[in-house]
Amino acid sequence: MVKALYFAADKAIFEVSPKHDHWVLHEKSTPYSFRCLAADPNKNGRLYGGSFDNGLWMSDNHGVTWQQAGEGISHDRVLSVHVSQREIVNGHSVVWAGTEPSHVFRSINGGKTWTDCTGLQSLPSKPSWSFPPRPHTHHVRWIQPDIHVDDRIFVGIELGGVMQSDDNGKTWQDRKPDSQHDCHTLTMTPAAKDRIYEAAGGGFAESRDGGRTWRTYNDGLDPYEYLVEIAVDSGDADTMIASAAEGPRTAYVPERAQAVLMRREQGQPWERITSGLPDPEGSTVFSLVADHNQPGRFFAVNNLGVYQSDDAGKTWNRLPIKWPRHLRHERIWGLTSLQ
Repeated sequence: MVKALYFAADKAIFEVSPKHDHWVLHEKSTPYSFRCLAADPNKNGRLYGGSFDNGLWMSDNHGVTWQQAGEGISHDRVLSVHVSQREIVNGHSVVWAGTEPSHVFRSINGGKTWTDCTGLQSLPSKPSWSFPPRPHTHHVRWIQPDIHVDDRIFVGIELGGVMQSDDNGKTWQDRKPDSQHDCHTLTMTPAAKDRIYEAAGGGFAESRDGGRTWRTYNDGLDPYEYLVEIAVDSGDADTMIASAAEGPRTAYVPERAQAVLMRREQGQPWERITSGLPDPEGSTVFSLVADHNQPGRFFAVNNLGVYQSDDAGKTWNRLPIKWPRHLRHERIWGLTSLQ
């Protein structure tokens, strides 16, 4: 059972948690607007939040108060953060942070100090990395430590591709053929070792051999080939859902958004899911989480509410919580869960 969901919008984070037989939502102010969030499963109350121009922040009381992370992150735009599920050093979960421009930082002491994984800077493809809205730069959009294999980590660069390290960031492998270069999200599932899934501006790609080779599978996505997030059933590695739009213009801004959820199972073509979900008009792309302890359960959050599926994404129900009216006009960032 998910203990809590956290997401960011405007200058606040929101905690959605079960209480007896219902769900409750708490809004907590943050020092800056956060673009990413991560919860530490090994330290009660610890959250990390990355801001666009004001660095990485930490909370030890579920987001009630915040303090800036320690020294070592040399760029102020922190657009991705991830807490390792596997690696613990001296009682601390290893934490990873990604920035704009694209650097990856690692902390082994609970965010007190950080080390730059400088090998990322020498990859041959780096001169081609570029984020179209700010073409002079690029950023680490997603960080995915391997949940099955020690020392392996995958990093998604927007726009650059999926990079891989097998030695905790000391050395890096460049993007592989048939992966997607406009990487938005990476994920893995407890149900399949060596399998990694990518949602990208050009659709869906996956590797089944630990990142050595990749294939793109876009059958059925048209016209929604712009994928933003992806989640995989914790009990079935062949069932996945993805948040999608026709392009970036209709993905993020509520006033012009037209986003949908797509579903794929058993290698079949993607299908659009509508049951229990809002009309696409005015609906931004969903942030997604799979329940690691309950196969078939997913959560999705966007500007219109929090939705739950208990049948592997086929049908959805909006959680009966009082939804803040102002969130209808906000983009949702950094959905993370405590499980």
